Amino acid sequence: MSAAVNRRVELDRDTVERDLMKLVLTILELLRELMERQALRRVDQGDLTEEQEERIGMTLMLLADRMDGLCRQYGLDPEELDLDLGPLGPLLGRG
Repeated sequence: MSAAVNRRVELDRDTVERDLMKLVLTILELLRELMERQALRRVDQGDLTEEQEERIGMTLMLLADRMDGLCRQYGLDPEELDLDLGPLGPLLGRG
């Protein structure tokens, strides 16, 4: 069997909820990272007040903490959220 076949999501009744949460959390993590990059760009450009920078920083830290909590709740390691896109490489660029 090829490596791609082995990486498919299992549709076993016992794992379907965990696999679905893995997919949802992967999408949320991608969005969180995109928001963080955009915020850093705005900070670097000087588009934000100190209060806005502080609020964005706190929000991003809270979001990262919630993501960690959801990963723990569903027994996922955050590294598992980085999907392998084959020749394009890892989705989140961690692998």
